[in-house]
Amino acid sequence: MAGPTPPGVRVKLWDGPVRLVHWALVGLIAFSWWAAEDHLNWHRWSGYTIIGLVLFRIWWGFAGGEAARFASFVKGPRAIGAYLKTVGRREAATTPGHNPLGALSVVAILLTLVVQVTTGLFAVDVDAFEAGPLSDRVSFELGRRIAGWHELSFRVLQGLVALHVLAIAYYAVWKRTNLLGPMITGRRALPSDPGLAGAPWWRLLLGVALAGAAAWFLSKGLRL
Repeated sequence: MAGPTPPGVRVKLWDGPVRLVHWALVGLIAFSWWAAEDHLNWHRWSGYTIIGLVLFRIWWGFAGGEAARFASFVKGPRAIGAYLKTVGRREAATTPGHNPLGALSVVAILLTLVVQVTTGLFAVDVDAFEAGPLSDRVSFELGRRIAGWHELSFRVLQGLVALHVLAIAYYAVWKRTNLLGPMITGRRALPSDPGLAGAPWWRLLLGVALAGAAAWFLSKGLRL
């Protein structure tokens, strides 16, 4: 059986924005779940914050550093098929950033979060006492239906998060690859430095401003 690939260098992989968004989403998704029943006001504001984080991560997937960009890790069927052949091998994974399977997980979670927060904006509760800021754009019946989609999308999100955690555990135990540590420290041991480029600060500031403004505007029901 092949042993782990000897680490060559510790390279900077995940930048601060990626790590901050990742762990903020972890905390806020758990908080929103807890607040959904008896703390609806907190649930609502947690949802608005998640909107801003998701919008920023989408922006950063195009404007961020090389490791954060969708173009650097989202692959086609051929690359995914080739990577699948290596999953069962007991050797350390050396793909910098997300591997082709991990990319599918990231994209699926982001898309589910988009559905989750979008449906939350239009959802109406059974008494029409609590409703999203855009619920006045739809009928009560449609708002109730959207509320059902909101709950369903959260069940899908729970499943995706569970698969994500299991994958991290599998890589740690079977492939002897620590995927959690780099998302905390930003650095990972690799055979060689892939030379991943960063992004200028102005793109970070612009992304924060745009995502924050969009989340605020949506929280006001698209009213100034």
